[in-house]
Amino acid sequence: MTDLNEYECELLDAVLEAFGIPDSLTRLQLLNLFDQDEAAAFAMVQVLTREGLITKSGTHGDYELPEKLILKPKGEKFLKQGGFTRRYHTEQQKPLEIGSTLAKLQQQNLRLQNLKLANETEISSLKKKVNDMQTRQYIWWGLILVALITGLFIGQMLNS
Repeated sequence: MTDLNEYECELLDAVLEAFGIPDSLTRLQLLNLFDQDEAAAFAMVQVLTREGLITKSGTHGDYELPEKLILKPKGEKFLKQGGFTRRYHTEQQKPLEIGSTLAKLQQQNLRLQNLKLANETEISSLKKKVNDMQTRQYIWWGLILVALITGLFIGQMLNS
């Protein structure tokens, strides 16, 4: 259904409405509806057949219109419920991403938030380790400096 535009939906409803009292359309009546455009008429008949709203009757080839189309009760009921136009407008009002797709996006969002939190925690832990290592390095440099100064003092005392 999503491959039909609003004009095509209105056209399909017009075809269904054209069936009238005998609940049938001849090939000539159908061609008159489509201004003798057999390709367009054939495409619309294919949609109506696929939806199970009509049946074909009479001799016809694979790519020809049948001699007669018969409206099924399902087709009449479908038209009374608003037909293709109502279905089209109903689908247009639905959000583009619904149901499972929305749930998948929410799950992915939650997973990404958890991943972000885990990464922030790991970054914090690594920063703490770096700070600890820098502190140790300063302590070692301080001890080396103290040892060097102590060595110089001892050396000066022994030479004097």
